[in-house]
Amino acid sequence: MPFTLATWNINSIRLREPIVLRLLAEHGPDVLCLQECKSPVDKIPLEAFRAAGYTHMIARGQKGYNGVAILSKLPLEDAGDQDFAALGHARHIAARLENGVVIHNFYVPAGGDKPDREINEKFGQKLDYLADMRDFFRNELPRKSILVGDLNIAPREDDVWNHKQLLKVVSHTPVEVEALGEMQDSGRWVDITRQDIPQGNLYSWWSYRSPEWDAADKGRRLDHVWATPDISNAAHSSHVVRAARGWEKPSDHAPVFASFDL
Repeated sequence: MPFTLATWNINSIRLREPIVLRLLAEHGPDVLCLQECKSPVDKIPLEAFRAAGYTHMIARGQKGYNGVAILSKLPLEDAGDQDFAALGHARHIAARLENGVVIHNFYVPAGGDKPDREINEKFGQKLDYLADMRDFFRNELPRKSILVGDLNIAPREDDVWNHKQLLKVVSHTPVEVEALGEMQDSGRWVDITRQDIPQGNLYSWWSYRSPEWDAADKGRRLDHVWATPDISNAAHSSHVVRAARGWEKPSDHAPVFASFDL
């Protein structure tokens, strides 16, 4: 079964309903995983998405913060969620497609401004969240699974606009990159985006603080699509819809796409 999947930190699903609908109309992923929905589930504009052909949705939400959702043209069933680091946040949801593929959709904590857990509680929460993810997948040993989401870490030197300058900036510090690597290894996850686009600078996030974001291009690749080794070779055609960062009232993230033939 061929299908295309996209992941996008939308930064308020209700505020940005128009550009979600634009993405669905212009790019038509079979499955769209959203993060930072900032909405209770019953307030998500499901009728508009259904009218666009996305008749299936599973979600976890909370008012004003966090929140994850999976919209799909394809039938899917709720496969549960995990409260990693016991934060009580809506940051994870899993869905199972009819072909047995399990999709994990994550919104990993950003980690605050200071990369020091002794003075910044949010940074400690981020590291604890990643450690719990690592332990979960080490115990679960996932098969036929895809992991997507805003993982809030740009691991490679070419995933950021300036490696040396960002080594002490949250999202690219060595301790975060190491924690992400340990989590990736625990499930033997394959980075599908970099499997398909192995070389060159590649970003999915540009700060709101830069009005000339496109020209300055000070980006980071915070959004990821991974898969387990048993299906990673079935993936292809990865790309970032960079143009979406410039749409009206945009998110500061751009959607990341990957196609699979399973």
